[in-house]
Amino acid sequence: MIIKDLLADDEDSIRQAAKMLVEGFRENWPEAWPDLDSALEEVRQSFAPDRISRAAAEESGEVVGWVGGISMYEGKVWELHPLVVSRKARGRSVGRALVEDLEARVRERGGLTLWLGTDDENGMTSLYGKDLYPNVLEHLAGIRNVRNHPFEFYLKMGFVIVGVMPDANGPGKPDIYMAKRVGGVAGPAPVP
Repeated sequence: MIIKDLLADDEDSIRQAAKMLVEGFRENWPEAWPDLDSALEEVRQSFAPDRISRAAAEESGEVVGWVGGISMYEGKVWELHPLVVSRKARGRSVGRALVEDLEARVRERGGLTLWLGTDDENGMTSLYGKDLYPNVLEHLAGIRNVRNHPFEFYLKMGFVIVGVMPDANGPGKPDIYMAKRVGGVAGPAPVP
């Protein structure tokens, strides 16, 4: 497996990545990319100058994973969006390799933090179906993985939960925010 830039003129790889989005999100997040056209639009948006678009490919050229990054805060922070691995390649560390590669690309561009949002729209965590107000952080502190939610994958990758947006996807359907330092040194900010 190799990880490479997904290129705007590689129509075959673009279509493979888009198909993975539709198939990979169909079961738990079907509204994310309900059809090939919406997924193709997402992939094509990843070629903007403030984006990173990387694909994991087999020696045959078949794309088995894709990750995108979006620059924010003048390049100091990047959003990981999206990450998808084909069903046949799951369990082979493709997702891990793509996230590590994205971290390196963000660091090369001077980024300090990589963040992501990971929704719970269908009862995959203990936060689902709850009114998280007014004690949002109390609920977040007790989060449990009920049904293979991806937040545990990101925890294993060194991300930490930094917050939650209650009702982001409707009542009782939160978005869990996670982040990881990928560059720079911890410490106080310089005084202006």
